[in-house]
Amino acid sequence: QVQLVESGGGLVQPGGSLRLSCAASGRTVSKFAMAWFRQAPGKEREFVASITYIGRTNYADFVKGRFTISKDNSKNTLTLQMNSLRPEDTAPYYCAIKAMPYDSRTTADAGTYSDWGQGTQVTVSS
Repeated sequence: QVQLVESGGGLVQPGGSLRLSCAASGRTVSKFAMAWFRQAPGKEREFVASITYIGRTNYADFVKGRFTISKDNSKNTLTLQMNSLRPEDTAPYYCAIKAMPYDSRTTADAGTYSDWGQGTQVTVSS
C-alpha cells in the first residue's frame, strides 16, 4: 500500500521561501514519476511541477524560475523548493505518484497519477 505524507507548509511573507517534502512508503520514488499539484478554495486543482523517474522536470508557467522539484532517493522523498512566493501561491499542496514505474513522460494531467497525499497548507501573506 502506497502512502504519501507531505510536510513543510506554513505561513510566509511575500518574497519568502518554503521547502515542501513528500515522504513515500510502499513505493521507491526513484522508479516512479511524481508531481506536485495545488488547489485553492473555489478553484480547480492545478499542476505545479512534475519529475520523471530519470529526473526530467516540467513546470507550470506561473512557477518557472521560482520553484524547483527534486527527489532525494536516499530518503525516498519528493521535494519542492519554493522561492519568491506570492500571495496567489496560497493553497494546499499535494504530492502524487504514478502507478507504473519507469514512466519517462512529464505529464501535468492529474488523472495519470494513482496515489495522492493529504496535502500541506501554504499561506503567503504579510
